[in-house]
Amino acid sequence: MDAKKSFDEILKELETSVDAGLSSDEVALRIEKYGKNELVEKKKKPLIVKFFEQFKDFLVIILLIAAVVSILVDPHEWVESLIIFIVVLLNAILGLVQESKAEKSLEALKKLSTPFVRVIRNSETISIASNELVKGDIILVEAGNFIPADCRLIEAVNLSVDESALTGESVPVNKITEPIDKEDISMGDMKNSLFSSTFATYGHGKAVVVKTGMETEIGKIATSLMDFKETKTPLQEKLTQIGKVIGVLCVAICIIVFALEMLIEPDFIAAFKMAVALAVASIPEGLAAIVTVILAIGVEKMVKQKAIVKKLPAVETLGSASVICSDKTGTLTQNKMTVLKLFYNELKEISGDLSKEELEMLEFFSMCTDAIVEETDEGIKEIGDPTETALVTAKQRYVKKPVYSNLKRVYDLAFDSTRKMMSVVFEKKDGKYLVITKGAVDVLITRSLNVDKKKVLKATDEMASKALRVLAVAYKEMDFIPDDLDFEEVEKDLTFIGLVGMIDPARPEVKDAIEVASNAGIRTIMITGDYVATAKAIASELNILREGDIALSSQELNALSDDELFNNIEKYSVYARVAPSDKVRIVKAWQEKGEVVAMTGDGVNDSPALKQADIGCAMGITGTDVAKEAADVVLVDDNFKTIVSAVYYGRGIYANIKKVVRYLLSSNIGEVFTIFVASLLSVLLIGVDFGIPLLAIHLLWVNLITDSLPAFALGAEDPEPDVMSNKPRAKNESFFANGLGFSIIWQGVMVGSLTLIAYVIGHFASPDTYLGQTMAFMTLSSVQLFHAFNMKSEQSIIKANIFKNKFLVGAFVLGMLLQLTICYVPFLADIFKLVPLNLGYLLICMGLSFSVIIIVEIAKAFKSKIEKK
Repeated sequence: MDAKKSFDEILKELETSVDAGLSSDEVALRIEKYGKNELVEKKKKPLIVKFFEQFKDFLVIILLIAAVVSILVDPHEWVESLIIFIVVLLNAILGLVQESKAEKSLEALKKLSTPFVRVIRNSETISIASNELVKGDIILVEAGNFIPADCRLIEAVNLSVDESALTGESVPVNKITEPIDKEDISMGDMKNSLFSSTFATYGHGKAVVVKTGMETEIGKIATSLMDFKETKTPLQEKLTQIGKVIGVLCVAICIIVFALEMLIEPDFIAAFKMAVALAVASIPEGLAAIVTVILAIGVEKMVKQKAIVKKLPAVETLGSASVICSDKTGTLTQNKMTVLKLFYNELKEISGDLSKEELEMLEFFSMCTDAIVEETDEGIKEIGDPTETALVTAKQRYVKKPVYSNLKRVYDLAFDSTRKMMSVVFEKKDGKYLVITKGAVDVLITRSLNVDKKKVLKATDEMASKALRVLAVAYKEMDFIPDDLDFEEVEKDLTFIGLVGMIDPARPEVKDAIEVASNAGIRTIMITGDYVATAKAIASELNILREGDIALSSQELNALSDDELFNNIEKYSVYARVAPSDKVRIVKAWQEKGEVVAMTGDGVNDSPALKQADIGCAMGITGTDVAKEAADVVLVDDNFKTIVSAVYYGRGIYANIKKVVRYLLSSNIGEVFTIFVASLLSVLLIGVDFGIPLLAIHLLWVNLITDSLPAFALGAEDPEPDVMSNKPRAKNESFFANGLGFSIIWQGVMVGSLTLIAYVIGHFASPDTYLGQTMAFMTLSSVQLFHAFNMKSEQSIIKANIFKNKFLVGAFVLGMLLQLTICYVPFLADIFKLVPLNLGYLLICMGLSFSVIIIVEIAKAFKSKIEKK
């Protein structure tokens, strides 16, 4: 949009008329040529594509290959393969359903109707849906209207526009119609233009539509969002790492065991069955489904905390956030100008304890506005400039008995940027006239008679130092109104009353939320389109800008090279007057430092950075649809505190996933250890046939039923009380760091050893029956059920309040009942190739199983003793 051209030149180029507008025929041609005035959404993936994407996991591929090859080698053994197919299918459906639920929740946040706009067509003023606008349309704008397209102003009568959604600037821009003769003019300085998705706060005007749809400034941002490539979340990376480790080990061990079995007895089918059993044993079939369910549980908890998570892994990503880059306007602040201080005889905080003169001053401020603040069925409705609505709100809140509310308003002298004042004339009951003038302090004190300039300017400077916007008010009485009423006559010899200071204040709950985040090792960074002084004031109040920290303007940021920004990024806590590209650059710099970056925001200008960040959080109420589309999480209540709650749950979810992985993989290692050692002993002890301790169907039962029930319950554990006292984990930290890998291995060997002991007892007691396999199966299953209680906490089981998690207790009881059922119900025992255990053998199995509690308790006590030392 060329701000240098006059509007006559623009009208000529667009072949339109100010008075007549476009004809209906011309509109139809332009819609056909340029399309409708709407943003094109990124093409969504078809349902079938989303479904097949659920099968990309490396472990799932290995399982499917094992199942297919197993059927081809021995079609009679189809049960295990069928179970594998069912499990993989259920996992895919789970993931698909959750993604669809999140999309539907997001759709519910979108506006139900398209805004309407008044437009001149065929020489008539009509109202049309904003998406029917075309280039060359002449639109009428007044206070409260949303701007539906990018336009050039033809008329502007005291027109102010709130462009915070696009630029981040919280103070409305006063618009003009004259050409602007500047090079490289920024969007915020194009005062003769209107931009889509902003809204008029004051005055009225007429404009010609210059750009529509994807050609608008908001459309350009939407286009840039489509170019972002999807990146894996930290959890996805770590699960991929687990999958690769397990996959490589699985293939290697299967080959070794297959070779060992062929050495013992060259029976290909028997050796292959053993290898398939090992493949099934080494792969935690339920892991993907359980992690999906844990994340889904997290999503449901997040919904209760007023956050909609669009993709499951995003829940956990929040837990690993180490930097939160937050927009100021509407995120850290209320996006609502509020009177905080006033000056009559002295500077003071505004409160309920005001003198009669101070209340009268607030009433005078309110009377000298064009704003309307009223209560409706939908809540408080504010129409007008945010500065003026703040004055009206202050009067309504504190002035309970207005004195001048019945006076008749008879004349206005509208505000203009040259005078920096506005005056309103009221007719009094005695026939005289009351003139109230409000405006800039430096102007009013020169036009007032009774003012202590030194005292007033000191109060002004004190408020300005805290980034408050300061206004003054004065009045005078007139006996009559001259016929040729002019500014000079009315706005002189005034009686000065006082001052008010206002600002878009911080949300009351944000300071505590930032402190909690800081204690959790999370750095909060403010990024705003507002002025440096305002940003520093809010940042200092919220403890974002601390001693030694630096606030940068956009010009100062642009003067830094990428290397300079990278090397000094920790010094900068506030960025002001930034452009959308600046926000992306800041996020990238933190990411290059190895940080997991969360970005919060509500405006269109936040969208590219929301997309670039590891986790983008858009506001649900004030957030634009473009911002919501770009984000991973939508905060329904627009509350920064919700981010911190999300981090709390995200960390708890990650801790639960680690518990589940340790629990499941220790079982898998135990199974592999049992089979591998049995095969090895068969080779080493010539003449001793150890057989196969566990069949594939046994392993599938343990992995999918016995292990899965407690694993689901562990996933529902509440976060540990100290979860927000720990520092964020490093982005490149291995999933198996901090002793997790060693813990999985030794606990797996323990599980395998106990299972093997049970097998040896049963196998050599009755080599020609399934007693050994039954005892191994019963011990393995029961060990896992007891072992689940060890996983609740790193603390002793005595301190962990084992009965608090009712799901875990239920899983233990149900798992034990199912285990006994398939052992003692004849037709089920036949399917699983089991024999009923007498009381003696059953007690041996239970004794071995319970010993897992004792062994782990000893290990915990030993570890605790070492840590204390």
